[in-house]
Formats: sequence, structure tokens, C-alpha cells
Amino acid sequence: MRSKYDAQLLYLHEQLGRMGQLCEEAIANATKAIFSEEPEFARTAAKCEEAIDQKEREIEALCMQLLLQQQPVATDLRRISTAIKMISDMERIGDQAADIAFLTLENDIARTAGDVHLKDMARATIQMVNESVAAYVAADGEKASAVIQMDDKVDALFLEIKSALVDLVRADGDAAENVVNLLMIAKYFERIGDHAVNVAEWVLFSITGRHVKKAPASETD
Repeated sequence: MRSKYDAQLLYLHEQLGRMGQLCEEAIANATKAIFSEEPEFARTAAKCEEAIDQKEREIEALCMQLLLQQQPVATDLRRISTAIKMISDMERIGDQAADIAFLTLENDIARTAGDVHLKDMARATIQMVNESVAAYVAADGEKASAVIQMDDKVDALFLEIKSALVDLVRADGDAAENVVNLLMIAKYFERIGDHAVNVAEWVLFSITGRHVKKAPASETD
């Protein structure tokens, strides 16, 4: 009986890893859509978002099956409960990547995007998503804590991009529409980072039994 249960837990970890990969693919394709004139990247990001939604439903059903049939306790119960929390944040990551992709279809923003640090922000958020899921699979508290610390870098990049976009508007009023769209995109990346932090915080809960939220920057300065 335990061997079947262990196999189900392993499958759960594998499916969470796959959902994390889909999130990475969605963000990567949305980023490519920003800097190219190829709508296929945006369409691929949208397809990834649909696959993420489907994966969320599959994992949720698996978690409910494990809870009802196996009645786990202690660490196993926390890890399954954590998976349910994680997939909600990962589904939102997919939504926000699709929102970024949609903005690229409606606007010619590639030229303006090259003037700010969006690529750096995208790379950082992809890494956060990857590391947060890996922390869960490995039950690695240090890796989860590192993801939480990375959020400060993403927040700093957002402020840099915001400042650079303000300067662009001052220099060229005709760029205002693109600047607004790029600011929205940067905000979506920041939110993706926030969701990765949520995942990492739930990973720490699954290991320690304590759920501690990252304090806002104003409280930690």
C-alpha cells in the first residue's frame, strides 16, 4: 500500500515539475513576443497558458484523491496541501504570461522595449519560477528562501524600468502609448515574481509547518 502511495507522490512531483516547465515556456515565449514581430511567440504563450490550466485541474484532482484515499498526516499532508496552494499561483503565472503576450499582439513595442531592462526582468522571473518548483520537489528550504530573496532584485528592476519609461515619455511624447503598455508588461513580470515567492513560502510551510509571509520592502528596510 505504501509503495502505491509513494508512486502517487512521485507522480504528483513530476506533474508539478511539468506545470513549472509550462510556466517557464509561457514566460519565455511572451518575452520573445515583446522583442520580435513574430505573432507565433504570443500564440505559443497562449497555448502554454491553456496547458497550464489543464495541468492545474489534473493536479488538483490527484491531490484530492491522495487526501481522500490515503488520509496523509504530518509532512505528507503538508506537502499535498502545499501542492494545492502552489498550482493556484502557477495558474496565475500562466495568466499573466498570456496577458503579456496579448499586449504584444496589439502594439508595436519591440523598439521601445529594447530601451529598458525587460529581458533581465524576464530572466529573473523565469529563474524564480523554476527554483520555487525545484525547491518543492527536493524539499529544499534553502532553495525556497533564495527565491524569496530574489524578489528584491525583480522589484528593483521594476523601479528601474519605470524610471526609464518616464524618461522616454519626457523625451518623446509620441511614445506614450508604448510606454504605458511596457509599464503594464513590467508590472505583470513583477506579479509573476510575487507568485513565485508565494510558491516558495508554501514550500517552506511544507517543510517547517510554519507559513511566514515576506514582509513588504518598507517593513524590511
